[in-house]
Amino acid sequence: MSTNVIVREYARLTTAPVPPGNLDCAHISETAFDWLCDLSASFNRAGATLLQVEGRQSLKWDSYVGVIETPCGTRLEILPKHFEQGDCVVKSRALLRKLIQAALFLKPRQVSVTALELFDAPLTEWVMGQYLNELDALVKRGIRFDYTRVEEERPFLRGQLNVVAQLRQPPGRQHQFQVRHDVYLPDRAENRLLKLALEQVAKVTQLPANWRLANELRALLAEIPASRRVAQDFGLWSRDRLMAHYGAIRPWCELVLNQQMPVAVQGTWQGVSLLFPMERLFENYVQQSLGKQLRSGVELTAQTSQADLCRHGDRGIFRLKPDLLIDTAEQRWVLDTKWKRIDQRNAEQNYNLSQSDFYQLFAYGHKYRNGGSVPRLVLIYPYWAGLQRALPVFDYGEGLQLWALPFDLEAGCLVDAEVASMPLVGRALGAVRG
Repeated sequence: MSTNVIVREYARLTTAPVPPGNLDCAHISETAFDWLCDLSASFNRAGATLLQVEGRQSLKWDSYVGVIETPCGTRLEILPKHFEQGDCVVKSRALLRKLIQAALFLKPRQVSVTALELFDAPLTEWVMGQYLNELDALVKRGIRFDYTRVEEERPFLRGQLNVVAQLRQPPGRQHQFQVRHDVYLPDRAENRLLKLALEQVAKVTQLPANWRLANELRALLAEIPASRRVAQDFGLWSRDRLMAHYGAIRPWCELVLNQQMPVAVQGTWQGVSLLFPMERLFENYVQQSLGKQLRSGVELTAQTSQADLCRHGDRGIFRLKPDLLIDTAEQRWVLDTKWKRIDQRNAEQNYNLSQSDFYQLFAYGHKYRNGGSVPRLVLIYPYWAGLQRALPVFDYGEGLQLWALPFDLEAGCLVDAEVASMPLVGRALGAVRG
């Protein structure tokens, strides 16, 4: 029997009794607890932290969001810790869907904004629903067929005679022809992958609408075999112009088949696995949003690695990779995104800022000078009740300055960007919300 557990980032998972409805603390079974401990150990060996073990009854989740299913049937849904008022589950699910779309460059097929708001389903059901909608549109447009070479024995001659196989016919079989010919079939790598993903969706979906559409599509695609070599078939996926209408469904197919996971849950258990590091989702969403708001002629570069912290002999060591660079003919901005809560009301504790982040930006400021000019440094944090305006400027001296700005995830805007003279179009969100 499956159990659904909904929590937020940094929530505590325990085998002890917990009152229901708490997104920051939830009860899980002992078997799920033990499996998560083993999973955490595998993450630690890979250099990542999934959760922290606190005693024999408690686990503390880290900053991964998404869905994970244990072999005992516990389905854990982890939402971003961003909203504090209203229906946090509905808002957090909508935010997570938006961030995943931006991170994976997905273009969901939705009837309207209202339809998106009404789709209050867990993340996995939303992914499966998007996949089914794309597959339905593809089938209506027409799936691609291809010629497949068939070698078989026939009582009549069809196509080309396989002379070598014919000469090897045993006595009494000379009246049978060994032939080879081409058959125009939908049995090609792309369709096999789509069929495999469809079969998986039909098995696990719990929404009546998804189940109904999945079985309708299974009937339409009954003659297509499911893929048995997923990695190889993805390598054979064609990207020519005749297959352009398959481009929209591929990311959803990869999500369903766990081929495009920022975090892959390894092991023999093949349950639902859809985990994303929240820091990466935030970074990608900021990048795409700012890219749409830049003035004409402004260049945006993501994850550049043009400089090293120092030289050692004939090579550079400790590569410096700021999240974003914005360049104009006169000025450069170095931006870094941080998924953490900064509190502008807590000036005595330095607003909860990290000293290591300031050291990091200081190094960027010295190593990413553009033609000798001093760059402007910007740290970007999520907008919330404790951070609604830009913090006062931080001065390193010698003309090097840093600004800490909030980014509103709901509006997709950088607040008070004008204080750092950033080349963005549109009104400053801070002026609107004031």
